[in-house]
Amino acid sequence: MHDAYEPVPILEKLPLQIDCVAAWDDWLLVGTKPGHLLLYGIKKDAGTNRFEVTLEKSNKNFSKKIQQLFVVSQYKILISLLENNIHVHDLLTFQQITVLSKARGATLFACDLQQSSSGEAKLRMCVAVKRKIQLYYWKDRDFHELQGDFTAPDVPKSMAWCENSICVGFKRDYYLIRMDGRGSVKELFPTGKQLEPLVAPLADGKVAVGQDDLTVVLNEEGVCTQKCALNWTDIPVAMEHQPPYIIAVLPRYVEIRTLEPRLLVQSIELQRPRFITSAGLNVVYVASNHFVWRLVPISIASQIRQLLQDKQFELALQLAKMKDDSDADKRQQIHHIQNLFAFNLFCQKRFDDSMQVFSKLGTDPTHVIGLYPDLLPSDYRKQLHYPNPLPALSGAELEKAHLALIDYLAQKRSHLVKQLNDTDPFATSPLVEGTPTIKNRKKLLQIIDTTLLKCYLHTNVALVSPLLRLENNHCHIEESEYVLKKAHKYSELIILYEKKGLHRKALQVLLDQSTKANSPLKGHERTVQYLQRLGVENLGIIFEFSPWVLKICSEDGLKIFTEDLTEVETLPRDKVLNFLKEGFKELAVPYLEHIIHLWDETGPEFHNVLIQLYLEKVQGLMKVYLNTLPEGVAAVAAGKEAGELGEYRNKLLAFLEVSSCYEPEALISDFPFDGLLEERALLLGRMGKHEQALFIYVHILKDTRMAEEYCHSHYDPSANGKKDVYLSLLRMYLSPPDVHFLGPIKMELCEPQPNLQAALRVLQLHHSKLNTPKAINLLPANTQIREIQVFLESVLEERAGRKRFDQVLKSLLQAEFLRVQEERIFHQQVKCVITDEKTCRVCKKKIGNSAFARYPNGVVVHYFCCKDRGVCPEE
Repeated sequence: MHDAYEPVPILEKLPLQIDCVAAWDDWLLVGTKPGHLLLYGIKKDAGTNRFEVTLEKSNKNFSKKIQQLFVVSQYKILISLLENNIHVHDLLTFQQITVLSKARGATLFACDLQQSSSGEAKLRMCVAVKRKIQLYYWKDRDFHELQGDFTAPDVPKSMAWCENSICVGFKRDYYLIRMDGRGSVKELFPTGKQLEPLVAPLADGKVAVGQDDLTVVLNEEGVCTQKCALNWTDIPVAMEHQPPYIIAVLPRYVEIRTLEPRLLVQSIELQRPRFITSAGLNVVYVASNHFVWRLVPISIASQIRQLLQDKQFELALQLAKMKDDSDADKRQQIHHIQNLFAFNLFCQKRFDDSMQVFSKLGTDPTHVIGLYPDLLPSDYRKQLHYPNPLPALSGAELEKAHLALIDYLAQKRSHLVKQLNDTDPFATSPLVEGTPTIKNRKKLLQIIDTTLLKCYLHTNVALVSPLLRLENNHCHIEESEYVLKKAHKYSELIILYEKKGLHRKALQVLLDQSTKANSPLKGHERTVQYLQRLGVENLGIIFEFSPWVLKICSEDGLKIFTEDLTEVETLPRDKVLNFLKEGFKELAVPYLEHIIHLWDETGPEFHNVLIQLYLEKVQGLMKVYLNTLPEGVAAVAAGKEAGELGEYRNKLLAFLEVSSCYEPEALISDFPFDGLLEERALLLGRMGKHEQALFIYVHILKDTRMAEEYCHSHYDPSANGKKDVYLSLLRMYLSPPDVHFLGPIKMELCEPQPNLQAALRVLQLHHSKLNTPKAINLLPANTQIREIQVFLESVLEERAGRKRFDQVLKSLLQAEFLRVQEERIFHQQVKCVITDEKTCRVCKKKIGNSAFARYPNGVVVHYFCCKDRGVCPEE
């Protein structure tokens, strides 16, 4: 409790009993039981709480019975209930203006004065006449009926306007009458044990309704607007609203309370008070039968000081907003009180409410974070000051506090991220004046993100990874590293390192954790995934940390360089190949196979290297094969190697045949003359040396099928070097060169012998691919006609068929030519005559000497008017 008002006696021991009071400005009206009306002038002494009271006017014949008084200073009128009728008097002279004859028998009235947006006052009045409620409005110095009368369920005992409704208290119940044209009546609740109802208007258009020692606040819909009712120490008999206070007259006290927050502010003991009235803001009079007191408000500054000591910050805020100070001073004090209020809410462990206030105030987030233990660096934490010692938090309370802080920081973070690129100056307010604040947005974001990380570790670890994966994550590296290691959150630590570009640290952690049995990072899989995402800019790091994976699992390690990811596919393949050849040569072949067959690599250097690696593998395996297996020599000679040797040799042969990107001239020297002749033949064929290749097939390998397949694959009638490949095969059969034709062959070979039968078979099967005169000239002189009869017949038949085809084609072309000429002559016969009268179908103007266009149906238009050649304009 604190002192809000000081009671000052105005009238003491008045010889006449007071029945009603009213006041305005510096004037006080007192209606007495004998019917005297007394007017007092009241002037306050400067600098003191003493008043000079002067009886300005006394009207002993005002009425026989004064029941109720109401002053409308805007209209300079006094409305009074005299001898059960409504009278209106001039406020200055007390001369009667009007009497409501229809209101005869009235027992109660209530007025409502509304200020329009233009400043004009509008006065309404309701009058209780037995069980009827009459409605009036003031105009032209008289009351006029507002609408028809309402029939009440009982005789009204108390009533007040509530916006466009009237709240009426009867002997047992409260009702709400709506001013909606129909006068709908809504029953509210009983009056309670005390049968005298109390309805008092409030300054915000609502009404306070009493039920015994409780008071509820209703709006014009009859809905209670407060969570809890006011609880008085006794049953109020009268009530007055002086925001933020509501003053009630009790049988022995004047009690002062607040609605929000619900507080008992002050109890003033007076001698049997009965009435209360006000003459405006902070001018309140309380009267008993023979005394009148004025409640003089204590200065707001003094009240605020006392409230802050009592930690009643909400009420202090309301009073601070009412202070008559400059705007800047008022804002500063309000801000200070709000900070104290938010801090007090935190100390009361109302964490969510506290964070909401801090958020609205724009308090420096670091000062809010400092309320929590172990969230800020100790050096910075020592610079922060708080109004009172901080509460000790632990267990469930600490977790609840962390959750409230998370919501607060997430909101602040979102706001800061949007402003990160702003050039406007950035400022936050301190919780306690004089405490340093953070003025850099990025630094503040770093503190917020790091704090969020710590809070997530305390409350919900699943949120740590999403925070660290944010593109705009500003976590402080060293601080975050420390707390993650302390919590053994190595997976999250890897994410932190990756987002901050600390790849070596991340990979070292993965290496250290890979051998720990209970670690979630055990094994090499995470390292492989990490290395695959690094890309070409971190090639050195990839080469630095991939060897340990390649050693323990070459298949998974090779995926670092072969996974179907953009980062992997764009790695420089020449550097990767050199790296593998230097340390992991056995992986160079599968790497080259992957980039050539799956990634369609066409670089000749890669194709050359793959062939060389195949060759090295085949030669190495061949030595072992020949030395260990007795049948090895025969198998190699027949080209029927088994096992790994056969697999690699088949790969080499297939690649030499399929690939078109390698350089045979650079590779031919690597292939020996005493072995792998089939491979050499493929290289010679790729070099265009078909006779040497065919020599190997025919006279060394003695395989006519392979020789014919070779010719089939290389024959091209449109290429000079390939159109005579079958003629070269024929020459090999009929006129074989010397064995040294290939070069310095180290193998012991028999001298090549002609093979007339094979030559004749080539003539029969491939006569269409041979130059007939050249082929016949190659035949031995003793060749008989019957031996080449089939060949000659096939050639003659083919020539005859070609001649017939050419004749038919000539005739068809001649007929087509004649048809086209006839069509041309037909179209050239069509004439288009442009006369002086010829008009354009589109613009309806004469063609004249302008360029024109003619459609197939004869329609003529200007060339400019011809917008679409495919659409003829209509008639």
